[in-house]
Amino acid sequence: MDTMRWRAFTTTVAAILLAAGVVSQQQSLRGFKDPSRDLQIVREGFFFVNGQYYTSAADGLRYMANQMYVEYQVPKAVTHPYPIVMIHGAAQTGTNFMATPDGRPGWAQFFLANGYVVYIADQVGRGRSNYSLEKYGAYGPPLDVVSRQQNWSVQQLHNLFPHAALHTQWPGTGGEGDPFFDQFYASQVQYNRDAAWTQTAAQAAGTALLDRIGPAILLTHSQSGTFGFLIADKRPRQVKGVITVEGGGTPHSYVPVGPPDWFHDGGVAAPWGMTSIPMTYEPPVTDASELSFVQDEKPTGPDVRCWLQASPARQLPNLKGIPQLLVVGEASAASSTNQCVSQYLTQAGVKNTWVDLGKVGIHGNGHMMMLEKNHLEIAAFLASWLRENVEKGSNKIATY
Repeated sequence: MDTMRWRAFTTTVAAILLAAGVVSQQQSLRGFKDPSRDLQIVREGFFFVNGQYYTSAADGLRYMANQMYVEYQVPKAVTHPYPIVMIHGAAQTGTNFMATPDGRPGWAQFFLANGYVVYIADQVGRGRSNYSLEKYGAYGPPLDVVSRQQNWSVQQLHNLFPHAALHTQWPGTGGEGDPFFDQFYASQVQYNRDAAWTQTAAQAAGTALLDRIGPAILLTHSQSGTFGFLIADKRPRQVKGVITVEGGGTPHSYVPVGPPDWFHDGGVAAPWGMTSIPMTYEPPVTDASELSFVQDEKPTGPDVRCWLQASPARQLPNLKGIPQLLVVGEASAASSTNQCVSQYLTQAGVKNTWVDLGKVGIHGNGHMMMLEKNHLEIAAFLASWLRENVEKGSNKIATY
């Protein structure tokens, strides 16, 4: 289906859902425009960054690897100084931000309707970014149906983590055979399970993107949460703000197992503190073994004992001064564990704001909040934070 026909289709579906009352008329958009009613795009397109030619050892022919697909849209009225770059998580593609499974406008359309230029990436080796088996190695299958239901769509029925029962916002039943869940699951793709390879590729492609488009805001989700920190570490002057949705890394992982203990320690997940590859520390670190981590005596995550640096903590100088917002849904596993990311940043000298959406009156959300029924209310919250913490006092308006 071509772009114009797809846009007409999703607009029609959204109108039907609005008429049926599926999309709440009471969503608090904080004075921002509703993209289902007010969206004018004057230019759109795509490009690739970071591609490198290589000669195949298998057949001696020339191919390309490491390229990242990026699409962009420019609204009729650009009213903000910096564009937003949206980067998806594991087993996903950029479609996460383009529309919801039930046909409503996505976060990309919200920010476009409200005057932002938007760039959406397909990670290296994902979606429309070609996968080179020879260069990247084997990839694993998509995430399976049952695990996605247990953790994302109907976690309230499985009770694997402390706040799962609060989940109310998934559109439809969340089960196999429901048309909305079927659309969502059809979007799941294969991906590389090697965290170090994935982060290295994402950092290189992300810095190449900023070198092309200039200063920008990064919006990351889940797996890509570490990418925001890594890209900012390489291009601190070009990253004007980072919104980390349900993402970021800590030295050890927290695996949900259900009551009564809820989580167990999954072992070393990020030998460089928040990442699997090097970051810039002060005093300098040349090898991950130079970093030392300790676990809190009491839960502060709030439901896990966080792993942090042993004192005195080394600092992350390149992330200092970049506004950082970390957001979790109240019904996700991250509401129990993600505060450890915030604490790690704070200990390393990086000011940040950590928000459980339930604590600010946005209720019932899980891990895939950008697809859920109140997703525009969440987008408006993010835009409000940007207005106050990234853009306030700036007289600059981006030109395209």
